[in-house]
Amino acid sequence: MPHIHNEPGQIDATVTAYVCRKRHDELEIMLHMHKKLGILLPVGGHIELDETPWQAVAHELEEESGYELSQLRLLQPKLRLKWLDGAVLHPQPLLLNTHAITNEHCHSDITYAFFTEDEPRKHLSEGESHDIRWLTKQQIGALDGSAIYANTRTVYDFILTNFDTWELVETSRFSLEKSLG
Repeated sequence: MPHIHNEPGQIDATVTAYVCRKRHDELEIMLHMHKKLGILLPVGGHIELDETPWQAVAHELEEESGYELSQLRLLQPKLRLKWLDGAVLHPQPLLLNTHAITNEHCHSDITYAFFTEDEPRKHLSEGESHDIRWLTKQQIGALDGSAIYANTRTVYDFILTNFDTWELVETSRFSLEKSLG
């Protein structure tokens, strides 16, 4: 789908999914080689006009990694609201940020972090990068600056360093519905 905002200075809403797993008692992080940018990134994309951020992250995960939400657990702060009367409660993002894509285009991103013990159930969508890599903290740290953005490295370092402080929550606890009605 084309970008919603095409004029200079406009900002698109996006989601990003940082996925990690434990293998041989060491945490690993999933990155894929972005097909247009030629750099290692977590999966993610634009929030479409008819989507909530949670719906967007679900479809981006499936398209770009083959993971269904049901295969993942969400990293959530232990202290948080766990229900909200009269509203659909979405998971708490890991972070919110706005960053430049070009000098004239920005993304305001809602970032989530996930943990899995599974292999993806689905095939990647047509046209998506099949260059998916699982890297340790040490391997990410050793990547050249031309292979990974500094902010991606910083977020993964934060997740890995603080992994034991999060609560792993089943993604099914959060509705993909737009509203209660």
